[in-house]
Amino acid sequence: MKYFLGIVFLLFIQVIFSQQTEKVDFTKIEGNIEILPEQELVNGNLTVEFTVKKNTDSIFLDAKKMSISLAKNSPLKVKLHAGEDKIWIIKNFKADKKYSIKFNYSVTPKQTMYFVGWQNEGSNQVFTQGQGKYTSYWLPSIDDLNDKIEFDLSYKIPKNYTLIANGKLVEKNTEAETTTWKFDMKNPMSSYLVAVVFGNFQAKEISSASGIPMKLYFEPKDSLKVEPTYRYSQQIFDFFEKEIGVPFPWQNYKQIPVRDFLYAGMENTTATIFSDMCMTDSIGFIDRNYVNVNAHELAHQWFGDFVTEKSSKHHWLQEGFATFYALLAEKEIFGEDYYYHKLYETAEQLREMSDNGKGESLLNEKASSLTFYQKGAWALHVLREKVGAEAFKKGVQTYLLKNAYGNVETSDFIEEMEKASGKDLTEFVNDWLKQSAFKATQALESLKKSPFMLKYFQVSALRKSELSDKRTALGTALNFPVNEYIGQEVVYQLAEENPRRVIELYKKAFATNTILVRQAIASTLTDIPRELQSEYERLLKDDSYLTKEKALFNLWQNFPEKRHQYLNELAGVEGFSNKNIELLWLTLNLVTQDYQPQKKQQVYKRLSGYTSPKFAYEIRENAFGYLFQIDSFSEENYKDLLQGCEHQVWRFRNFCRELLKELLSNSYHRERILQLKNEFSETQQEYLQKQI
Repeated sequence: MKYFLGIVFLLFIQVIFSQQTEKVDFTKIEGNIEILPEQELVNGNLTVEFTVKKNTDSIFLDAKKMSISLAKNSPLKVKLHAGEDKIWIIKNFKADKKYSIKFNYSVTPKQTMYFVGWQNEGSNQVFTQGQGKYTSYWLPSIDDLNDKIEFDLSYKIPKNYTLIANGKLVEKNTEAETTTWKFDMKNPMSSYLVAVVFGNFQAKEISSASGIPMKLYFEPKDSLKVEPTYRYSQQIFDFFEKEIGVPFPWQNYKQIPVRDFLYAGMENTTATIFSDMCMTDSIGFIDRNYVNVNAHELAHQWFGDFVTEKSSKHHWLQEGFATFYALLAEKEIFGEDYYYHKLYETAEQLREMSDNGKGESLLNEKASSLTFYQKGAWALHVLREKVGAEAFKKGVQTYLLKNAYGNVETSDFIEEMEKASGKDLTEFVNDWLKQSAFKATQALESLKKSPFMLKYFQVSALRKSELSDKRTALGTALNFPVNEYIGQEVVYQLAEENPRRVIELYKKAFATNTILVRQAIASTLTDIPRELQSEYERLLKDDSYLTKEKALFNLWQNFPEKRHQYLNELAGVEGFSNKNIELLWLTLNLVTQDYQPQKKQQVYKRLSGYTSPKFAYEIRENAFGYLFQIDSFSEENYKDLLQGCEHQVWRFRNFCRELLKELLSNSYHRERILQLKNEFSETQQEYLQKQI
C-alpha cells in the first residue's frame, strides 16, 4: 500500500508541476536570512504571498534539500512537505483568493551561493550566481522564469563586512557580532535574478544624468584601479537611457567584483556581479577593459530583467539584445571603426561555423552562446538598418513598455517592430531568426557600408597574393596616419613571410607607434631578425601588458646574451590582474641559471605559492601551467591541484583534472602524489582513487 501511494504521489507531483503557473501566482517573498559563512550555512524565515488562480490542494516553491518548519505566527495554517527539490504547501486553496504563509528554513547550499576565502587566507567573500534556475539552492523561490516576484529581504551577516543585494538599502542594524542589512524592491523580478554579495568592499558613488544613484564597488587593494575599471560607466548608463528610450526601470544600480566568479558578469536586478579579473589599471585598460562587460550587463537591466524570456527558445531576446546594445555603447566610446571591426570579427566566426554545417537558428533553445549572443546582435544590426534607426527605437520602446516586468517571446518583439516600421518582417524572421545558416552575403553588404571596412577588405584581399605583388600595397597601408585594424592586418600578412624578406615593412610597422599594430608584431614575430632587435626591444616599454609579455618571452628566447637586461627591464611588473607578466618573469628567472642565483629559492617559493586557493583561479591556472613547463611541483602544489579538481569554476576544475591526469602518468609525480594521499580530503581521495 505504501508503495502504491508513493507512485500516486509522484504522478500527482508531475501533474501539479506542469500546471503550477496556471494555478498560482507568487507575488511577494520577504523575510530575514542569516548567512553563516564559516559553516557555509543559511537560515531564514520568510513570508510568502501568493494568489491562487484555480482551486487546488497543493502548490510548491522550488527549494533544494532544505529543512523547513511552519512558523508559529504564520497567518495561514498549512501542511509543509520538503522534498529533494521542492517545498510542497498543502491545503484546499480557493481560486481568486490571496494567501500568506510564514515558515523557517535551513540549508547548506551545494551550489549557487559561494563562500570564498573563509577556509584559507585571502579575501573573505560570499556571493550568489543564480543563472537560469539555481536560486532555489539557497532561497525558496520559483525556478520558472514566468513567475515574477517582489523580493524584500534582510540579511544578517558577520559585522565589519559590506553587503550588497537587490533593491534599495532601507535599514542597517549592527549588534555585537553581526549586522543586518534590509533591502526593498519596488517591482517584481524572476527568482534567478535575486543576488547577495558581501565582503571587504568600499564604493565610489555616482549618479546618472536622470538621477539614478550608482555604486561602483571595489576592494581596498584595488583602489587605484577604480577609475580605469569603471571608466565610461556613467556615459554608458546615460547613453542607454537615451538610445533605448525607456528610463532605467529600477531604483538604483550597483556593480560588485568578486573572486572566482563563474562568468565575466551577471546581470542580477540592480546588482551586477562580475569577475575581479576585470579590475584593471590604465595600461591594462588598453588591452582588456571592463567596458564591454559593463555595458552588456547594464543592458540586461532592460533586456532580461525588465522583460524576460518566456523560455530558452527566446534566449536571444536577452543575450542578443545585451550584446547589440553593448556594441552600440562601445561605438559611442571607441568609434565606428571599432564597431564595424567587431561586427566583422563575429561575422567571420559565424560564417565559419555555418560553413562547417554547425549553423544554428536563433530560436533553437539549445543553441550555443555564439549564436545567442553574436548572431543575435547581428540580427538586430541588420534589422535596424532595414527599418531605420528611428523606427527601430520606437519599436524597442513599445516592446519594453508594453511588456514591463513581464515575460516575452520573439513574436512580441517582431509585432512591435512591424507596427513601428510599417514593414512586413517575414523575410527577416526567416533569414535571421529561423534559418540555421548565417547570412554571410547580407552581412558582407552591410559591412561594405562602412568606408573603413572597404579599405580593410582591400588589404585583406591581398592575403593570397604573392609578396612581390602586394609589397607596395602593404607599405602604403602603413603610411601615416595608419588605421590600427588595417595595420594589424598588414602585420598578420607579414607573419606568413620570411621576416628577413620584409625587414623594411616591419620597420615601418614598428614606426607607426600604434599599440595594436605593435602588439600584433609581438604576437606573431617570434623569430626576430637581428636587424629588428632594437625596435623589438622597445616593445618592452609599450603601454600594453600583452605586448610586454610576448616581447619579454620572444626576446629572451632569441637573444640569450641579453636575458639579464630583459629581465631587469620588467622586474616588478605584475601585468593584468591574473599576473601574466609577473608569473612569466618568475619562470624565466628560474630557468636563467646565471641570473640572481642567490634568489632562486625565494623566486621558486613565490611562483609556487601562486597555486594556493587564496588566489583567484586565473592566477592559479597560470602558475600551474608554468610549474608544469619547468617540471617542478612542491607538495603544496599537489595539494592545491587536488583542491582545484573540486573547484566551483568548471573551466579551472577541468584544467586541474587534466593536469592531474598528466602528472599521474609520470611515475615520479605519481609516487609523490600518492605519498600525500592521507593529507587530502575524503572527497579528494575518492576522486584520486578513480584516476589511478
